[in-house]
Amino acid sequence: MTRKPATRHATITDVADAAGVSIKTVSRVFNDEPNVRPLTRDRVVKAALDLDYHPNVAARSLAGRRSFLIGLAYENPSPNYVVDLQTGALERLKGERYRLLVLPFADVGAASGKMQAIARASGLDGIVLAPPLCDDAATVAELEACGLPYARIAPTTDGSHAPDVAMDDRAATQAVIDHLVGLGHRRIGIVRGDPSHASATARLEGYRAGLKAHGLTADPVLEAQGAYTFASGYAAGKALLALADRPTAIFASNDDMAAGVLNAAYEAGVSVPGALSVVGFDDSNIASVVWPRLTTVHQPIREMAHDATGALLALIEHQEAPPHQTMPFQLVVRGSTGPARA
Repeated sequence: MTRKPATRHATITDVADAAGVSIKTVSRVFNDEPNVRPLTRDRVVKAALDLDYHPNVAARSLAGRRSFLIGLAYENPSPNYVVDLQTGALERLKGERYRLLVLPFADVGAASGKMQAIARASGLDGIVLAPPLCDDAATVAELEACGLPYARIAPTTDGSHAPDVAMDDRAATQAVIDHLVGLGHRRIGIVRGDPSHASATARLEGYRAGLKAHGLTADPVLEAQGAYTFASGYAAGKALLALADRPTAIFASNDDMAAGVLNAAYEAGVSVPGALSVVGFDDSNIASVVWPRLTTVHQPIREMAHDATGALLALIEHQEAPPHQTMPFQLVVRGSTGPARA
């Protein structure tokens, strides 16, 4: 069997020859160094594109004492949420010289007050903090003190000078309650999120405020604890549906838990949306693949990660970054909600 010869990759020497310049000039172009004439820079870039040349990021890092690495730190048990986070960050880095290092943590305590050491060990140029680390006071204080560039996704607390991209979780949850009350529901339950996440508190507050706005009293019996996982949503759904006076609607604080509630309703023989309406939060992929498809709050997670990563790049490159961006939410009504039963 004849082995196909390996394809030879273009080198910096090839680019220099094609552009009619020195290797040092090519290096200066790709390291964004000054004092390179625009026409020369354009000629080098065109030669690189024609040859499909890609500079060695590791070598450039050593030469410039920079890693060109940014971290994405998060602790979230929902795989759907995490995929959107990573996709948004990677989309922003496309075509940039920076690469993404994913830093997942089992719990906030594993990273709290240790982010500087983690960043130094990884050689990071900056870091994006996703929930719940974006609200961890020790982590924020540490990064403020050490001066490492960072940005936050969906924070609900102040005390930071870093740029952030957020959404109003309270208002979004109140919109959910408005929708359910408009369908005639008066006994509305909630599956609360992981208590270590500030978003869980914000959504609980929005739930209670929404009930109050319609003259309804929050009933602690209808507030089941979850953990942002399918299994916790399933367990909470079973508990709520086992009540003698069970709810006619359940709001789950994320889509994974809402899918768990749907499963619990199916096992209990409770039709959705005939006898029970179910609403989630995030509008992640799972909301569109379960049946009935979930009514949910569209949280632009991918866009938030994209813009937070862009703000971090601006900080690293000593450019101006918007201090705060608020993304709009949207209530997406699908087949899991309907009029309250008589």
